[in-house]
Amino acid sequence: MLKIQVSHSYFLRYDSKQWERGKPYPPLATIQVAAFLREAGHEVTLFDAMLAEGVEDYEPAFVESAPDVVVFYEDNFNFLTKMCLGRMREAACRMIGEASSMGARVIVAGSDASDHPEAFLAAGANAVLVGEGIAALAQLIDRLDANPAMDARDWVSNIDGVATLVGGQAKVPRIGAMPPDPRLVGHPAWDLVDIERYRALWNERHGYFSLNMAASRGCPFRCNWCAKPIWGNHYKQRDAADVAAEMTYLKHAFAPDHIWMADDIFGFHFDWVSAFADHLGEADGSVPFTIQTRADLCSDRMADALARAGCAEAWIGAESGSQRVLDSMTKGTRVDDLVAARQRLGERGIRVGFFIQLGYLGEQLDDLLATRALIARAAPDDIGVSVSYPLPGTKFFEQVQAQLGEKTHWQDSGDLAMMFSGAYDSHFYRSFRDLLHAQVELQQAGREASAMALASLQARWDALIACEGAHRNANATPTLAPSDASQVKRRAATSQNH
Repeated sequence: MLKIQVSHSYFLRYDSKQWERGKPYPPLATIQVAAFLREAGHEVTLFDAMLAEGVEDYEPAFVESAPDVVVFYEDNFNFLTKMCLGRMREAACRMIGEASSMGARVIVAGSDASDHPEAFLAAGANAVLVGEGIAALAQLIDRLDANPAMDARDWVSNIDGVATLVGGQAKVPRIGAMPPDPRLVGHPAWDLVDIERYRALWNERHGYFSLNMAASRGCPFRCNWCAKPIWGNHYKQRDAADVAAEMTYLKHAFAPDHIWMADDIFGFHFDWVSAFADHLGEADGSVPFTIQTRADLCSDRMADALARAGCAEAWIGAESGSQRVLDSMTKGTRVDDLVAARQRLGERGIRVGFFIQLGYLGEQLDDLLATRALIARAAPDDIGVSVSYPLPGTKFFEQVQAQLGEKTHWQDSGDLAMMFSGAYDSHFYRSFRDLLHAQVELQQAGREASAMALASLQARWDALIACEGAHRNANATPTLAPSDASQVKRRAATSQNH
């Protein structure tokens, strides 16, 4: 039996936007791996960086645990880990160095580590798992369990899917994305999480308490900006009865007021969601929950099943109100799908949020105004807005890679900086984002919105569009069918009149 410390490097305090937002969730993939290792018979502890004060909390936790092995396993369900935020990589490397210097063997896994294993190996990691890495992790742990004194080089050699240092150079396997490993089953190690600390922050900030779950791993769709270094386009769904049993357990063990289903795509099939609803009903296990889904999956039958299961909110990857942008993204959805999905879900009392992406390669003013028109037409309850972010391993990244300078990732999630030459500069997109949020707030106010507030918002829109030329990039890289300047102006004027 080995003493294993499982950890991750997402410190909420290092991301000012998310700290201000105040909606922390336990590291789901991390505690799934903790449960997997404990099931294999090892003594497992958790260092949960999420609510730690900072990296300075790590050394005392290491000393208390005195592990033989440290597994830094990033939470694959936290979308921010895909963005490889600079502050989190710096924190990970510092903890790796400390664990290594104190005599532990160190294994690292996650999106950033899969994309840039050399950074983590240089910090002192013995092995970096490429992709999900469950098979490689099991092999590494079994080897060390059989021979705790095994030479470090022999320990990590000749294992598929493991990046190592050989002669001071990173040796990185190219194995391609693998399906979710079937051995990662069962419920996460919830008992290792300081639930009351999460509850206290949620109640302090929001007056209710939310926990997270996942009913599946992966996503089969092929949006060309979406990085999938862990599972590629593979998708594995848990049994509906097992997911219902976990929700029921969380309800009775921790009494959350809400559950965030962290799946990239929740439910997927009507039959699965219907069975999930049935099992929850039989066990009185339903907790109001939020999902992420696609507009083209929200049929009437699906909306009925979601409502019956207790879905309170659905976030849809709308991305844009311009069909040509959606087509360029290979999104596979239609603008009318977005409007219809919002209506179907809303009719059943399910709140709807739209994820919006500004600045995609080739997007022009008329496309941006089409997004504004979509928000006005569909009237979502909420929106989340970002700019297009080039993630390694995507077709989008390949298209703009030559334009990326030293800044290849954000320091934190509030950065919202353009990292390639889009149609406009970062200031324009930030202003457009702010006005979209203001528009949604006024739409939600309905008749209570004053004429003065509406006129003020319209004036702000007018002012931004009037000066859009000053924010244009002369060297923007178009990939969509170009519109000549006069056509853009005509469409802008038409949108203004509407």
